[in-house]
Amino acid sequence: MEQNSSNFIRTIIKEDLESGKRNEVVTRFPPEPNGYLHIGHAKSIIINFGLADDFNGKTNLRFDDTNPLKEDQEYVDAIKEDVKWLGFEWEELRFASDYFEEMYERAVLLIKKDLAYVDDLNADEIREYRGTLTEPGKESPYRSRSVEENLDLFKRMRAGEFQNGEKVLRAKIDMSSPNINLRDPVIYRVSHAHHHNTGDKWCIYPMYAFAHPIEDAIEGVTHSLCTTEFEDQRPLYNWVIEACEMESKPQQIEFGRLNLINTVMSKRKLKQLVDEKYVDGWDDPRMPTVSGLRRKGFTPGAIREFVEATGVSKGSGAVDTAMLEHFVREDLKLSSPRTMGILKPLKVVITNYPEGQTEMLEAEINPENPEMGSRQIPFSREIYIEQDDFMEDPPKKYFRLFPGNEVRLKHAYFIKCEDVIKDENGEVVEIHCTYDPETKSGTGFTGRKVKGTIHWVEASQAVPAEFRLYEPLILDEELNSEENEGKTFLDHVNENSLEIVNGFIEPNMKDVKPQDKFQFFRHGYFNVDPKHTAEDHIVFNRIVSLKSSFKL
Repeated sequence: MEQNSSNFIRTIIKEDLESGKRNEVVTRFPPEPNGYLHIGHAKSIIINFGLADDFNGKTNLRFDDTNPLKEDQEYVDAIKEDVKWLGFEWEELRFASDYFEEMYERAVLLIKKDLAYVDDLNADEIREYRGTLTEPGKESPYRSRSVEENLDLFKRMRAGEFQNGEKVLRAKIDMSSPNINLRDPVIYRVSHAHHHNTGDKWCIYPMYAFAHPIEDAIEGVTHSLCTTEFEDQRPLYNWVIEACEMESKPQQIEFGRLNLINTVMSKRKLKQLVDEKYVDGWDDPRMPTVSGLRRKGFTPGAIREFVEATGVSKGSGAVDTAMLEHFVREDLKLSSPRTMGILKPLKVVITNYPEGQTEMLEAEINPENPEMGSRQIPFSREIYIEQDDFMEDPPKKYFRLFPGNEVRLKHAYFIKCEDVIKDENGEVVEIHCTYDPETKSGTGFTGRKVKGTIHWVEASQAVPAEFRLYEPLILDEELNSEENEGKTFLDHVNENSLEIVNGFIEPNMKDVKPQDKFQFFRHGYFNVDPKHTAEDHIVFNRIVSLKSSFKL
């Protein structure tokens, strides 16, 4: 976070330090390892690490691994990779499971203080007893158990005497509280499940709302930053800190979460897209996951600039993806080599160019960054152009290639369409042109002008490549339609979110590496796909098109 970028959290931290309320800043990024991180988590990472860095503080990476049924080491590894890729280093790597013993002891303390009890109600009954926003809850018939009985039952829960769902431990707070989170929330449940970190040592696990404040307090977190969906839980957070007699007193502060249009930002829904094969894994470039954005070709710098621009406030709303795309364009425009790629090839034969001759033409690598130098590209009698750059019967103001028209080949010569070759179905398969040798780029030719410039790739040395073109995965506008009542988000998956085409690239690109980024003339910015690219098969993901309607 930039120091000159003021926000209410920075103001709170600054006042805490100046008043002496705090003498240091300790934050944490606390993901649950039950899925891959998405762009919303990236905002939390940048806020937590960024603010701590601004005040010479520290940030821990802590996995809130309290639900072994949904957690996996794969997610732990992926999250660590994402945090590092975004450019941050944690002070300490922690796990909620590191503190299971202390959490258990704090729960015992609550029982001894008659602030927790073992309940035999099942999940549906607990939900029914909890009441509603307008009606108070009613007390469980087991709420009046003695301290001694509760201690014995809780000990037996830990020993594995009860089945899943048979008993829970609940905090004893206030069943008539207007805040439903304080109506005797469940703080421990029985779960005979193997844990990725503790193995089979435990068969009871703390609930997130109980574990999280204890973890923060143990680690000496000063400012516990989270999204506004947890605002209603702040009274419970504070109650746990006080009732469990934690020495450290973290302060929970909420900020608005980040949402993007035309996608989903729920790990449960993202996992469903993966599990039901709507996408090519968590790192599919259509996914809003950090790994998906990385694979598509987004840069850490672009994501950080995007998050900075969205700001830190209490409000939350859907941000246009065009804003994120703007920042990746800005980040890539000076660093990405310019090149030419043909996505949908149409062969052109230049009939008056000498057969068997090839010449090398010079082209700048990036006109906006001259220090990147130039490259050599071959030119000969046969080239490929885009199918869209030729029309046999064009409309007015079509300035590309058509019979009798002349265009400039980027970095090369003027060519004029003389003939059209079609197959038995009447489809154009080849066009014949002539070139003017006096019009070579860079020679200062001023004899006449043409209105159209098209790109091309020399045919004999062209390198085959696959291009993956992406559109939004979810059509948000359809979600809001009155005709869609009763449908799920899966009914709004865009069937045309991925188009795969096969074309050619310049021969100087034959040795590209995964994650190399380029700007293809007229097509946009592309990234070499790290998942499907092989030695004899280059795959490009389009990051963004060249043009944007977004303005800061």
